[in-house]
Amino acid sequence: MGRGRPAIAGGVTRHRWPALLTLCLAVLIAQVDTAVVNLAVRPIGQYFSAGAAALQWTVDSYNLVYAVLLLSGGLLADLHGRRRIFVTGAAIFTAASLGCALAPTIAVLVAARAVAGLGAALLLPASLAIIRVGWPDDRDRARALGLWAACNGLALAIGPTLGGVLMRWAGWRSIFFVVVPAGAATIALAPRTLDESSDPQGRHGDAAGQVLGAIALGALACAAVALHDDARLAGIAFAAALLALIVFIRTEAAHGAAAMVPLDLFRAPVFTAAMMATTGMTFGMYGVLFLLPLTWQGTQRLDVLGAGIALMPMALMFVLSSPFSGALTRRLGPRPLCCGGVAVIAAGLLTIAGTAGMPSLLPALLGLTLTGLGMGLATGPLMGLAVGAVAAARAGTASALINVARMSGATIGVALLGTLHGLAGGGTAGLRLAMLLGAAVQLACAATAWVATRPRP
Repeated sequence: MGRGRPAIAGGVTRHRWPALLTLCLAVLIAQVDTAVVNLAVRPIGQYFSAGAAALQWTVDSYNLVYAVLLLSGGLLADLHGRRRIFVTGAAIFTAASLGCALAPTIAVLVAARAVAGLGAALLLPASLAIIRVGWPDDRDRARALGLWAACNGLALAIGPTLGGVLMRWAGWRSIFFVVVPAGAATIALAPRTLDESSDPQGRHGDAAGQVLGAIALGALACAAVALHDDARLAGIAFAAALLALIVFIRTEAAHGAAAMVPLDLFRAPVFTAAMMATTGMTFGMYGVLFLLPLTWQGTQRLDVLGAGIALMPMALMFVLSSPFSGALTRRLGPRPLCCGGVAVIAAGLLTIAGTAGMPSLLPALLGLTLTGLGMGLATGPLMGLAVGAVAAARAGTASALINVARMSGATIGVALLGTLHGLAGGGTAGLRLAMLLGAAVQLACAATAWVATRPRP
């Protein structure tokens, strides 16, 4: 199917189920990697005798590069072909996973994780763009996005449990080796199941914007991590991030419609609200995934396998609720699903915060269940809200931007909440404080998005 001439811009995918299977397999690969690494932080730290900052960068090197290069990934998909960029990203991600598995030092592991972030930055926006142009009907696209989002939850369900079993019997390196065959399968399937499409429209790369975006987000993450040990360095990094952001906005405004980030997209309240709610959602969600297993293992409540199993309520609820998000969106509209879902996640974090240190794990499991429910309700509609708010020609860029919001929230959430956890002395006290801040940020983002998307008179 994919061996003929490239499809016209916005062409419809002919064999949708095989295509969706390929796209969902790619999502599984990227998200399993994320879920497993959060669980493996403590074993990796013990193996390399690494400190807290190095462990934060083991997670955030991937998140940071992913978030920063998503801007270029979406643009490259639009310019040079969505299938081509999808396959390139899958190949890079697979090779980087092998590099992680063979890493001799913590520095090499962090570097390989960063390369994996590059692969994901090409892979995921291209997959969303393919859905946007291949499923032009709103109902069909909502269903496809619901299944795409469900794969995120399935990855969260598979990742911790599979990772716990693998680490128990084969060590932490095995969690990276297991990704390689799935990556190879994705590379083999893509040319056979996906049509090619592109929409150049005279657009071009933006090296200055890319560098400024990288500096802004990277400096912000550095500021959050450095806050624990060096307040002065944190202040300098924050100032650098703010300056880079200001220059970035001016640079993109000067490029107009040809910019890497067309600023006119943010004039649409719906698109801006989706970006804000997505950032808040992942800020707290990734904080839970990073800190809860670390706290359980650090306080000797659970070993790595037990922690992986204990995370399953969140993942299973995500899997069970995600397929219904499309139907609920058609019935209720995206606004209640997007904003309400983020608020439900915040309720889960508040439950974990309020019951931290209790002898029973049941309250924490309830909090995780609420978190998974909120993720399932909000993830698909948020993606659809953002991507559906733009023309098909900008599908790659819009999908990249919503993923930038997702991974920016994750990057800053892990960095800031991890630092706050350390400042409070770690353990249950640190977990409680971090979860309270995570919930507060989520509620603020959900409320702001609700107001921004209210019907206009």
